[in-house]
Amino acid sequence: MLSKLAASRKFPNRPAPPSSSPPTRPRHIVVEDLLPVLRAQWFNILWMVARESSKSALPQPDAFGAGVSRSDGRRRASHAAIDRWTRRELSRAPPKAKSLVVTVWGDAIAPHGGAVWLSGLIRLLSPLGLNERLVRTSVYRLAREGWLESQQDGRRSLYRLTPLGLTRFEHAYRRIYAPPPAAWDGTWDIVLAPSAALAAKTRSELRQELLWEGFGALGPGVFVRPAAATATPALADILEELKLQQRVVVLSARDAPHLGASLQAFRGGCWNLAEIAAEYRRFLARFEAVIPHFRRDGGVDPERCFVVRSLLIHAFRRVTLHDPQLPAALLPQRWPAGSAYALCRDFYRLTQRSAEQHLLSTLETRTGTLPPAAAYFYARFGGL
Repeated sequence: MLSKLAASRKFPNRPAPPSSSPPTRPRHIVVEDLLPVLRAQWFNILWMVARESSKSALPQPDAFGAGVSRSDGRRRASHAAIDRWTRRELSRAPPKAKSLVVTVWGDAIAPHGGAVWLSGLIRLLSPLGLNERLVRTSVYRLAREGWLESQQDGRRSLYRLTPLGLTRFEHAYRRIYAPPPAAWDGTWDIVLAPSAALAAKTRSELRQELLWEGFGALGPGVFVRPAAATATPALADILEELKLQQRVVVLSARDAPHLGASLQAFRGGCWNLAEIAAEYRRFLARFEAVIPHFRRDGGVDPERCFVVRSLLIHAFRRVTLHDPQLPAALLPQRWPAGSAYALCRDFYRLTQRSAEQHLLSTLETRTGTLPPAAAYFYARFGGL
């Protein structure tokens, strides 16, 4: 090796003598050859960074050891179940548009002053299966029947309850939110409406109003019901509205068992209690299928709370229209009305805040947002 070095220094232009080992060829690194390797390493680095980031972003267990993701999964499952139930109910038995408008107006809008823009009402009722045409037609008919009155503001229409409409709502909804009748003292309210004194149309209207107030038809022109423990103005309002104060007779009477049969013996002919009980049981079966999702998940959004509450009150109102709300002494055993009332009460209390939040965010009046609910709203179902 030293001889090679000396020779190269002495004779720089002379080539070094060949060695016994083969010469080593210099390696030339081509950048293009390294690109696949560099690209693979770069993707590996990116994948590792993404994996570590995703680990740090995973929900951490709460204080009870349950992951937030599990809670979110339960909430999504509850929402999906509620949506399926709502679609099934609206397709199985679509509510009549005008009747549903009456329900929502009496249950939700009346406590907040009873006046809203028509456009807001259309938005509010859309998730309940009513399109714009159905809402407009229903509101127009209610206005023509004296329930509502309208005020124009340019191209916008503001609808509010008339005094007559407010009275009708108070009569109808008193039966929904009041608890079942207390003990009965045996007194009967009796209305005598001689056919000779009334036109056929007036007799029909009176009959319908009295049936809604829990009277039963004992015979032509004879209506009876157990007297309420506390007098209500409903009967007086009906007679005043129909202008019948001087053409019908109203009595308060008690049985005379030593002289004849009790009126209780005729209750089967006055009221179809078997069908009313079946309606209550169907109501319970329908809503017991969806309400547990609200009890398990306190995070149900306001719109779903409002939609299901509206369908609940609408169905309950339809049943109570046929229920004379007789005292317990006149009812068969295992009467289901108490269970239906308790279900409504509990669900109303459960969803009251969220349902009201949706209402206030959707509707407005001429002066802006809806006014706060009246005091009687918070007295419903024995207190919210």
